[in-house]
Amino acid sequence: MEQRRRKVTYEDAGVHINQAHRSLRAIRDRVVATFDDRVLSEFKHFGCLYNIAGMGVQEPVLVASADGVGTKLKIAFMTGRHDTVGTDIVNHCVNDIIVQGATPLFFLDYLAMGVLQPEVFEAIMSGLTAGCSENGIALIGGETAEMPDFYPEGEYDLAGFIVGMADRNKIIDGSGVRSGDVLLGLASSGLHTNGFSLVRKVLFEIEKHSLEDQPKEIDRPLGEELLVPHRSYLQAVNTLHRSTTVKALIHVTGGGFIDNIPRVLPEGYSARINVGSWRVPGIFRLIVALAGLDLKESFKTLNMGIGLIAIVSRDDALKAVPLLGEKGYESYLIGSVEREEGGVIFEGV
Repeated sequence: MEQRRRKVTYEDAGVHINQAHRSLRAIRDRVVATFDDRVLSEFKHFGCLYNIAGMGVQEPVLVASADGVGTKLKIAFMTGRHDTVGTDIVNHCVNDIIVQGATPLFFLDYLAMGVLQPEVFEAIMSGLTAGCSENGIALIGGETAEMPDFYPEGEYDLAGFIVGMADRNKIIDGSGVRSGDVLLGLASSGLHTNGFSLVRKVLFEIEKHSLEDQPKEIDRPLGEELLVPHRSYLQAVNTLHRSTTVKALIHVTGGGFIDNIPRVLPEGYSARINVGSWRVPGIFRLIVALAGLDLKESFKTLNMGIGLIAIVSRDDALKAVPLLGEKGYESYLIGSVEREEGGVIFEGV
């Protein structure tokens, strides 16, 4: 007689669907609180519906972007703190589309874990909903995947997807940049979400620091310093639009100054950066010193204390600095555009 096989369920394979449903119900109210009147779908629907009619845009263009938190997640794993990485990815994605003149509309997330841990899931979602609320956008949908044997225990991956709208006639592409324009740099909140593979190697693998250590260059323990969320520049950019003619905007992310500034410069133009025009925060000075980075490598790997750059006329830059300060954004005249080849040229060193 053929022996009857033992039943094997999805839960036996490591996927806990009921637990996932309970976790989603637990965060439902936070997510729905980010909805505006234009969200037409409900929390339970398969797809997400958003009404873009009547927004007062003459020739609407959708602007979309996707990104991940990267190896900064390793710091969250090390500290056991997961309530900041959601804000990281929301703000990063917001910055990526506002530099082209878009108004953010809605956001979606993708969270994949080896085993769904409710307390970790809820902490991540608290950061996501906080980031969406701060930026006035709807967390319209997403995906939570439990993938046993795929991720090491206690680890996960987090990515974000954003959609915004711009008026085609007002898209910012750098085409109006001219010689004599000024680079106005807005202070970052820290490392943001770039350079963490180098940071972790230098601080924890080579120098053997602990998360509780507080090197003299910084004013809080490393675990806190490294988890400061990526800053949103939405309100700063709105202030610039109201008070200046913005010719180009640069989100200083992977590739730093070296790779990102040339993306908006017309052919035949360069950017001259005065590296003494702002005080580089201690965490950057620490990493540069420990890693032995030269100037070019420093400004290619890290944001060096400047998270967003606006290219405007000199008069507009001088007018914008105090207005940005009123909104809580420190800003500096960090360089100028010149009619010459050379990409990014550093001066004052």
